[in-house]
Amino acid sequence: MRFLFKISFPVEAGNTAAKKDSLKSVQSILEQQKPEAVYFLAENGKRTAILIINMQDASEIPAIAEPWFLAFNASIDVSPVMIPADLQKAGPAIAQAVKTYG
Repeated sequence: MRFLFKISFPVEAGNTAAKKDSLKSVQSILEQQKPEAVYFLAENGKRTAILIINMQDASEIPAIAEPWFLAFNASIDVSPVMIPADLQKAGPAIAQAVKTYG
């Protein structure tokens, strides 16, 4: 099951990490977590990372979140996401919902 993690660092924590180790801790966490995709952006004035991670179970979420919390005092939003094949598999359930409630 794929999850989208949106990880935002407070400006102060990001500045400290940039000055301390040029954000090498970001690279270290990413090497350990092996996300399918990673994007970086500025959102609401904060350094933000978007990660797509495929996990077998939701109980793996703390292993992903804790390094970001501890290293950057980050705030994290997590959402399950689908690829096109997942959406196709969901087609019968969507059709049933339309039939029942649409």
